[in-house]
Amino acid sequence: MGKQIPISVTFDLPDGTPVTIETGKLATLTAGSVVVRVADTMIFAAVSSSKEPREGQRFFPLSVDYQEKFASMGRIPGNFFRREARLSEHEILICRLVDRALRPLFPKGYMNDTQVMINLISAEPEILPDAYAALAASAALAVSNLPFEGPISEVRVARINGKYCVNPMKSDLENADLDIIVAATMDNVMMVEGEMEEAQEADLIEAIKVGHDAIKVQCQAQLDLKALVGEKAVVVPFEAPEEDEELKERVHDMVKDGILAVGEGALDKKARAKGLDAVKDGLKADLLEAEGEEWMEENWGKAKEYFEYHRKYIIREMVLSTGVRLDGRKTDEVRPIWTEIDYLPAAHGSAIFNRGETQALASLTLGSKTDKLMMDTAQELYFEKFILHYNFPGYSVGEPKPNRGAGRREIGHANLAGRSLKRVMPDDFPYTLRIVSDIMESNGSSSMATVCAGSLALMDAGIKVKAAVSGVAMGMIADGDRIAILTDILGDEDALGDMDFKVTGTEKGICACQMDIKVDGLPYDVLEKALLQAKEGRVHILNEMKKTIDVPRDDFKEHAPRIVELKIDKSFIGAVIGPGGRIIQELQATTGTIINIEEVDDVGVIQISSNDKSSIDAALAAINGITFTPQVGDVYDAVVATIQPYGVFVDFKGGKSGLLHISEFSYDRVDKVEDVFKEGDKLQVKLIGVDERTGKLRLSRKALMEKPEGYVEPPKRERRDDRRGGGGDRRRGDRRDNNRRDDRRR
Repeated sequence: MGKQIPISVTFDLPDGTPVTIETGKLATLTAGSVVVRVADTMIFAAVSSSKEPREGQRFFPLSVDYQEKFASMGRIPGNFFRREARLSEHEILICRLVDRALRPLFPKGYMNDTQVMINLISAEPEILPDAYAALAASAALAVSNLPFEGPISEVRVARINGKYCVNPMKSDLENADLDIIVAATMDNVMMVEGEMEEAQEADLIEAIKVGHDAIKVQCQAQLDLKALVGEKAVVVPFEAPEEDEELKERVHDMVKDGILAVGEGALDKKARAKGLDAVKDGLKADLLEAEGEEWMEENWGKAKEYFEYHRKYIIREMVLSTGVRLDGRKTDEVRPIWTEIDYLPAAHGSAIFNRGETQALASLTLGSKTDKLMMDTAQELYFEKFILHYNFPGYSVGEPKPNRGAGRREIGHANLAGRSLKRVMPDDFPYTLRIVSDIMESNGSSSMATVCAGSLALMDAGIKVKAAVSGVAMGMIADGDRIAILTDILGDEDALGDMDFKVTGTEKGICACQMDIKVDGLPYDVLEKALLQAKEGRVHILNEMKKTIDVPRDDFKEHAPRIVELKIDKSFIGAVIGPGGRIIQELQATTGTIINIEEVDDVGVIQISSNDKSSIDAALAAINGITFTPQVGDVYDAVVATIQPYGVFVDFKGGKSGLLHISEFSYDRVDKVEDVFKEGDKLQVKLIGVDERTGKLRLSRKALMEKPEGYVEPPKRERRDDRRGGGGDRRRGDRRDNNRRDDRRR
């Protein structure tokens, strides 16, 4: 078979950067495959799907895997096996961005195993691939003829120096005060996720609009590519399951009153679940009695589906018509909150945040630079000093569940909470910091409880955050013109709505957001209303948190490590480290401190950390001694080292030595040095000058004395330097004596 002839389309980003989508060259045995290229960055995506649905499957078995090939940047992986291994957290977060945009666009009832593989196969350091991963995945689906109701795409929108930019360069993001990823179809925004510097709601909406306009161009390019490829034979035939309208209506009539009674009962989570289970058990018993076991074996599965369908829509109608929710709250009401700090006495900071039946226990640990988290991605190797981990054990929902480590959900929630709190960290914070949020109870929005508990733990630890941060999870139920926006949604309400979103921030503005929009054609004015209601909830939660602690503690806890950061001239780095690291190792051993030193921007940066302040002081004094550079005008305690006819040499701080000339002893005339000083005498001197040529230090004791009234400065006496290298006057005198002797001989 000859070489494949690829088909491609090209479109431009708003700044004129061309983007090419190509298909037909790589992986032609897949259901669909493409390569997206931006300059030298290339992203490959392939789609595969099984020919038959998975038996007994109740939810769509879609898997999205994004992986960066280290060869794309000419790098070899740094792990033991030197190969790409399990997905990193960085890659998992990109998987989630793509998955959440694609999943809703497969038809209901499609239960065939479907896999989307995305690989970064060539990369430029300045181009961020996460903004193009969903474009590649959607384009592969668009040319596959799988039952996909796309296309979609995603773009990054950043506000840089007041201007909204689409898919900016990596280095430009350093100046961004808003950075979000927007996913959308041609007509509807589907997902928004990102972070910002206390942005206003209107700023976020404007950024979403800019992103959607750019996505429309990308969706059209995919449609153009699909048209060029032409119609393929459908890889996986799919027919939506037929509805049994009679059974559906029958189930509705049998369960309506029971579901409504539970919904209106203002019950807690356990009682509500028990009540709904009783309604479902009653439905099963009534159908069994009426139809018999043979009918039940054939139809109970579908009857259960209809029960779940009616449960959702009966409760939706209840909320829309009455404005009252499952637990009896109004739509804009936040559940009762209590908080506590300093719960864990051995931690460096801790807090409990409890809202309704959702509870997070946060612990905070301070560490040194050696505790940084290494992030080894294809594009770069870097170290992260702000770490947030989120744990969701089975007991938080009253279920047994094996502990298999963090899953994609845990990683996603940790990222959202972490980027929220990171925005308010003090500038130039020298510590490595780790926050762990253990979810003890969960009934809705444990990620937002993590934000609140983490904020409280930061203040409990004495970290001077710029402001407290809270988070609130919102929902929305829409039916035509009837819209109910729900503040602080329950777990049961999470699946009921047409939009759910999480917003974190301070009193001034938004720090991070995560939105999933399920309704077509959501007007921007409704979105703005929802964001403003979220702001009210966020501020209410902040006020509740203030009742426990409103400003950070004055200082760290006694057992928390202290870090002192010292900047030195880079020429002293070797002196501090010593041959083979001997000096710094001995210093750590004798003081019991941890000392890190590195060169940053042509400056040596030293961090000294210890739980004991006196140990830090000892290490600091030793390093200051090694790196000490005298400054003109400074005063030092000194000791007379040697005596010369023209003055004394004194030793002072850091092993430095300088000349105190006889003329600088005092305002009184001194004829003989020995009349004033002897070796070992202690005195104070002031540095009055440094010889530019030799670097010798000139000291004065007279400059520290009060000048006598009417004092007149005498003519300067000729100075004779010492044997240490400054004997210029003595040599000149010797030359004059030799010349006189030569004249007499002649």
